[in-house]
Amino acid sequence: MWTRRTIILLPALACIGTAQSQVAPSASELTQYSGLHTAAHHGDLAQIRKLLAAGAAVDARDGHGRTPVHVATFARQREALRTLHQGGARLELLENDRYDAVTIAAVADDEDTLRTLLALGASAKLTTSRWDGTALIAAAHLGHDGVVRQLIAAGAPLDHVNNLHWTALIEAVVLGDGGPRHQRVVQDLLAAGASARLVDRQGNTPLALARARGYTAMVALLERAAAP
Repeated sequence: MWTRRTIILLPALACIGTAQSQVAPSASELTQYSGLHTAAHHGDLAQIRKLLAAGAAVDARDGHGRTPVHVATFARQREALRTLHQGGARLELLENDRYDAVTIAAVADDEDTLRTLLALGASAKLTTSRWDGTALIAAAHLGHDGVVRQLIAAGAPLDHVNNLHWTALIEAVVLGDGGPRHQRVVQDLLAAGASARLVDRQGNTPLALARARGYTAMVALLERAAAP
C-alpha cells in the first residue's frame, strides 16, 4: 500500500540519490593534480597534446577513480574532451561511484557537454551508479527535460529498472516536484514509448503514484497513455 508516510519519506531518499552521489574534484584535489588531470580541468589543449605525445596515460585515475575525461566533464571543458578522445581516451569508464561521463553531464543538466560526448560516440545505454541506474533515470529524477530528450534520441533504455525497482518514468513522478520540467519528462518518455505499466516494489503504477502525490498534470498525461 502506498501510504502518506511513504510519500513523505521519498524526498529524503531523493537527497541521498544520484545528484549527491557524484563527487566532483574538490579544491584540495585540484591543487594536487598534475599532468592530464590538471590540463583537462583547465581545458589546456596544447598541454593535453604535449602530454599525450610524450606517452602520458590518457585514462589515468585520480584517488577517486576519475580519469581526465571525468574531470573535463565536470569542468565543462568540451574541447578538452574532444582532444582526449582523439588521443584514445575511453568515454565509457566509470569512476569509483560508478558514474560515466554521460551520467555526470546528465546530472549537471549540462546539455552542451552531453551533446559533445554523444557526438564523440559515448553511450547512453550504460548501467551506472550505486543504484544500478542509467543516465536517463538520473535525468528524469532531476527533471532535466532537455537532457532526457537527448538521451532518448541516443537510444537510452526507456524501461531500465534500477535496484530501487524504479524506471525513469517512475522516478520522474516519485522523485520529481510535479512541475513543468518533470511534466515534460513524463510527456517525452511516454511519447518515446516508455511503459506506463511497469510498477514499483509495492505494485504501484506511475499513474497511481502521480495520483497519490496530487500531480494533476502528470495524472492527465498518464491517463491518456493508459487509455485504449
